Amino acid sequence: MAKAIMIQGAGSNVGKSMLVAGLARAYLRRGLSVAPFKPQNMSNNAAVTADGGEIGRAQALQARAAQRRPHTDMNPVLLKPESDIGAQVIVQGKRVSTLKARDYAKAKPQLLTPVLQSFHRLAATADLVIIEGAGSPAEINLRAGDIANMGFAEAANVPVILIGDIDRGGVIAQIVGTKSVLPPADAARIKAFAINKFRGDVRLFEDGLVATADLSGWEALGVVPWFEQSWRLPAEDVIDIASRKGGACKIVVPRLSRIANFDDLDPLAAEADVTIDIIEAGRPLPLDADLVLIPGSKSTIADLAYFRAQGWDIDLAAIIRRGGHVLGICGGYQMLGREIIDAEGIEGPPCRVAGLGHLDITTEMKPEKRLALTRARDLQSSMAVEGYEIHIGSTHGPDCARAWLEIGEEARREGAADASGRVKGCYLHGLFSADRFRATYLATLGATSQMHYDDGVEEVLDALADHLETHLDLDRLLALAETV
Repeated sequence: MAKAIMIQGAGSNVGKSMLVAGLARAYLRRGLSVAPFKPQNMSNNAAVTADGGEIGRAQALQARAAQRRPHTDMNPVLLKPESDIGAQVIVQGKRVSTLKARDYAKAKPQLLTPVLQSFHRLAATADLVIIEGAGSPAEINLRAGDIANMGFAEAANVPVILIGDIDRGGVIAQIVGTKSVLPPADAARIKAFAINKFRGDVRLFEDGLVATADLSGWEALGVVPWFEQSWRLPAEDVIDIASRKGGACKIVVPRLSRIANFDDLDPLAAEADVTIDIIEAGRPLPLDADLVLIPGSKSTIADLAYFRAQGWDIDLAAIIRRGGHVLGICGGYQMLGREIIDAEGIEGPPCRVAGLGHLDITTEMKPEKRLALTRARDLQSSMAVEGYEIHIGSTHGPDCARAWLEIGEEARREGAADASGRVKGCYLHGLFSADRFRATYLATLGATSQMHYDDGVEEVLDALADHLETHLDLDRLLALAETV
């Protein structure tokens, strides 16, 4: 019989995802079979699973920490925002609808059944399930029909550990305030708390830890200092994307309003010879860019308009004239073409819009989504790459004759390039995780790479587990887990 424990936060972005990954690796090293689980996630940074669906990228990292293949049961409900008030709803890996926030609130009670089905299937395969909440249980206005925090904890009968974030200040109020607003039954589910992201000497918070325990009535499991290597792990959320100063090779990334599947940046950001420059709205694309990488988007047509509204289309044309390179991935690839046709109104009202015009291709939006784990070969270097496809739309046109990837045993040609070879696009995410390909690609930009990216991620996960073993009472935390 599996045991389970749920990690909830006293607020958003308190570090729950990273803590679950570290705990998964720590308990795995203790000889337990561990499975991560998040009932409901909201993110446009998705991972494709071996069973043909999609889950939040954070759960894929947690699966890696637990040395498991990502599975749709690890994140049965995924919300992918398409606008400020609406999101695509993915249930057990498959898109079921697009709902506005008020309509989703009404639909949540019906989603509890598949959530519990996924949880119990996962629990049947593990000794320990570590569950991650979403946002905070203190948002009691969302308690009715909740499937992300206390509503799930109640339905699955699992105990909760509450995490506070001292880096944002007011951590005692975070913890004690949560206790004060929760209904008594929910507060009773919380068995202990921990403090995350402490900078400096943790001994300075000893009195604060005692006061928090006294005022909340909950047991303290420890104070986790700021984990300096966290940036080397794949980014979970768009707010985690940041510029990173490195070497002379400058890779410029416009931050699209609906940026999606931006894990393509992670291996590049880890390169010592590379500087990643994330360009925010209102700032021009630097003309000295060696590469402009246009990332994926959840709403390509809307983000194309956003791109133009910033004046980035003018900057991009100037960079190309100066000899810079451009790579569009997925939505960014579609934007680089001559036209995007959405005759069926997949992304909004039916329309035809002019693309940026740097590739002689046309994209037609279709309702079917392609989800696939993919092995491919770079045709120029013959280097093997692996990645995933997650997109709607099909792309064709003269520049597809210069496809630069060959996918799978069927040798399907993928991607397009202009006559100079400096402007390229493709649908394959994750190709920069392949060390030899990444080194060859960066060499064309004048950069040197000797890094083994996957080995680096494993080293950081082990270091994170060591960090938690040092600063949290993991024996006590495990003892608080209950059989499900």
